[in-house]
Amino acid sequence: MNVVIETPDGPMDAYVARPEGAGPFPGVVVIQEAFGVNEHIREVCDRLAARGYAALAPEIYHRRARRLVVPYETPAPAMAELALLTNDGLEVDLEAALARLRGEDGVDPARVGLLGFCVGGFAAFLGACRLDPAATVAFYGGGIVHAREGMALAPVLDEADAIDTPLLALFGSADTGIPMSDVEAIRKRLGVGCEVHVYDGAKHAFFNDRRPNYHPAAAADAWTRTLDWFGGFSRS
Repeated sequence: MNVVIETPDGPMDAYVARPEGAGPFPGVVVIQEAFGVNEHIREVCDRLAARGYAALAPEIYHRRARRLVVPYETPAPAMAELALLTNDGLEVDLEAALARLRGEDGVDPARVGLLGFCVGGFAAFLGACRLDPAATVAFYGGGIVHAREGMALAPVLDEADAIDTPLLALFGSADTGIPMSDVEAIRKRLGVGCEVHVYDGAKHAFFNDRRPNYHPAAAADAWTRTLDWFGGFSRS
């Protein structure tokens, strides 16, 4: 189902998937790739709901366009929106999304985490630094270590000391947009209870089965690791 979340920067649409039953359920805020809350992101939410999690995917482009979904074949509009995102804006959106999911009937507010892909992976990392998710999984988040040309988003690695809940960061060794030197910098900076895993030969967006870089083996293992990572707070 779709819901509208009020934020200090205006209304933000979000997709919600829930398990059957009354709960209390753990929850996960799922943060989109550059292409919007599309079929792939909604499917991730549905897969989480099938495993007993309430899932909510906020639309982080809401300041300029509501319900914007960009086809993978024509990425220019997505790149234009992506360039305008800011760290503070993402923090506002994630704080609102976490609050909304924690306030949903049947959701245990103490067991709500973050899961993000691509720019959503960056946002999940930022959220782990600045907010209070129960746990975080960040898939191939770029720009965490170094600024990217033409982007308003700023690196957040220097904020990593503030992370005080478990964070799992997943990368592909063949991701041309995220050098292994950045991955190693992240690994060295993260503290106890956090983990970085690299899939040999996997490219950017290896988890997305609708994109050419889909890597079935890496995607399957990453999903298992994600569920295991969230499993700790889901059983608490």
